[in-house]
This record gives sequence, structure tokens and C-alpha cells, in this order.
Amino acid sequence: MITPYAKEVERQMQRVYTRLSEKDRRLYAAVEALKLAHGGLSYIARLLGCSPITIRQGLKELRSDDLLEPGRDRKVGGGRKRALETVAGIDEAFLAIVRDHTAGDPMKGEVKWTHLSLKEIGQRLDQRGIKVSRKIVKQLLKKHGYRRRKALKKKATGTTKGRNEQFERIGELRADYQARGLPLISVDTKKKESLGDLFRPGWLYTQEVIEVFDHDYSHLAEGVAIPHTIYDLTHNSAYVNIGTSHDTGEFACDSIRRWWYRRGRYDYPEADALLLLVDAGGSNSYRQHLFKQDLQRLVDTIGIEIRVAHYPSYASKWNPVEHRVFPHITRALQGVILTSHELVKGLIEKTTTATGLKVRASIIDKVYQTGRQVAKDFKDTTRIVFDEVLGKWNYVVSPLQTQQA
Repeated sequence: MITPYAKEVERQMQRVYTRLSEKDRRLYAAVEALKLAHGGLSYIARLLGCSPITIRQGLKELRSDDLLEPGRDRKVGGGRKRALETVAGIDEAFLAIVRDHTAGDPMKGEVKWTHLSLKEIGQRLDQRGIKVSRKIVKQLLKKHGYRRRKALKKKATGTTKGRNEQFERIGELRADYQARGLPLISVDTKKKESLGDLFRPGWLYTQEVIEVFDHDYSHLAEGVAIPHTIYDLTHNSAYVNIGTSHDTGEFACDSIRRWWYRRGRYDYPEADALLLLVDAGGSNSYRQHLFKQDLQRLVDTIGIEIRVAHYPSYASKWNPVEHRVFPHITRALQGVILTSHELVKGLIEKTTTATGLKVRASIIDKVYQTGRQVAKDFKDTTRIVFDEVLGKWNYVVSPLQTQQA
């Protein structure tokens, strides 16, 4: 017969044992059993509340050179088998269910999707005599190459002659202006937002129900907010000017002018030129002489040269402001019922990212006229020089005088 440990020692052993992992409990019990004479194994089993079989397994592992790796409680393949491994015919049943509910790209066999939900797949498996949880359905989808994804807007809706050459030219200009320490800004107007009690997508945590009109008719709007955004690639900062009337070339140039006087000239005190990256269409279309006329007035005011590089048609998504700023502003406005320009301004200024993006905003409360005409003498008085190669997208606007206003 063995002599039991003192009561206090037994309590301490039990406390230690309950804090160990499954593998460590097994080995600890085995070590304690080795300390004792015949009958020690049964005593330790009773003391620690484990099975003698567990202790014998621990003794076997102690004698073996093939101990488990640190952090593992069982050998690879040990433990209860997953349903995917034990339920006969589960893969065949799953594939049969999704076969008639799967679509894909006829030119790319690896691109496929199903419109069935997890619940619907589970119900169809149940009808075949296979009852599984939502977790197992997720495992089946993953096993057979289905992933939860959303569509990405990456396919161009058209092509333009000289597209690749223009991208190369923009890359050269960006490298040149950054190397010289000159401003490099990406500019575009984000989708306008209607003000008033109108529905907006997104979720919010609120204490009360938010009620809006059941239709989004334009005459119900109390105004419009037009976020024209200037993104400084070098400083990873954005300045958003919120228009209150129309998105015109004059508004775009006023927005750039405000950025220059409030931010640009302080961030680049020695700059005598800047690079402006814009889309091919919209208020800053490369086809519009009116935009170029407004640009000429802008450079005459601020007194520095502006080189313009338009992204080719159907390639606006490559404009940096589109993917570095707009998604984050959208998130900041998501779900909020926009009742005033001041509210839009406050929400936009809260926009931040993990990479350090900083956003400032202001309101341009000015009515911009539409349908303006280009001055008759514009072509004779302009100081715009177009590049010899891809000149429709690349040109330099020089000021009347070199001194800043």
C-alpha cells in the first residue's frame, strides 16, 4: 500500500492539474504515478479525477522518443473526425445541389458562383438525408472553391487609342515632379449627395427609429452637396470643397484655387509649378475649351504653372483620388441622413485611414452657371502649350505673370 500525500499537497496537485492542457494533464499524471510504488497509478487517477487509461497513455508517451510537438494535444489526424470526412456522400450531394444553381464565366472555368444561401443549401442537404450545420455548409463551399466575394469594378467599358502610352507618360510625370519636390495632386468630383429626409444606404447605431420619405424624388431634396476633392499624393492628405449648386469647370478651378491658398502654398513654399491629374470627362473634360479657359484664369491668379495630365477615357478608376480617398469618404457618410452642408463637412473631416490619410473640408456657397460659352478670343489669348505626343491629354498652362497673387 502507498502512503497518500498530505491533504494540502493533494489540493495543490489538483489545482495545478485543472490549469493544464489535455496533453500536459496526461503527462503530469504519468510523472506523478512514476514517483509512487505499486498502486500509485490508481491513487493518482482517483486524486486527479482522470482515467487510468489516460495515465497509461501518458506513461507510453514519456517512454517514447516520439513526443508531441509543443502546442499540440493530439497527433496529426487525432480527435473527432469532421463531418466532411465521416458523412458518406456529402461531397457528391453538395455538388449535385449547387450544380443547377451555379453560374460562371464561359471563358474562365475557374470563375463561378452560386445564388443559394447557406440556409438553402442546408435545407437541400437535409432533404437528401444529410443534416448539417451552417458551419459545415461553409466548409463545403470553401472545399469546392466557392468564396464569398463582391464584384470589383476593374473591367474597362471601352478602350482608347494611346491608353497604355498615356499611363506610361503619367508615370514619368509623377516621378519627375516628386523628385523635384513639386506638388502632385489628383483631382475629381465625388458623386453628389442630396440633402434632406431621403433614404441613404448603410447602417447606424441609433436610440430611435430614423424615418425618411418612402421615395427619393429629386423635388423632395432640400439642396445638394458636391464634394470636389484635391488629393495630395506626397503628403497623403485631401482637401474637399463642398459645392452647393453645380459641378462645372469654374467650380473645379475655384476648388483648386482654395486648396492652393489654404494648403498648397504653405506645404510647397518654393513651388513654381504643379502637376494636376484628372479624368478625361466631367467638369474637367479634356475636350472642353471652357475648362481650359477656367484653368488659364486660375494660373493667372495663383501665379504658378499647371501641367495637366488626363487619364484616358474608361480609365478614371486609376485616378488616385478615386481609390485612396473616395471609399473612405463614402464610409464616413454611410447611413447618415444628410440635412445640411455643415453636417456633410463635419463627417468628411472625420475621414481617416490606417495609413494616415488626413482630410479637411470647406463649403463653397456660390451659384455656378451652366451653359456658359467660351470667349471668342480664347484661342488667341491662351498660353496653353500642348505636348507633341498625346497632346490632347497632356498640356501646360502658363501664368501671365510669375509672381503669386
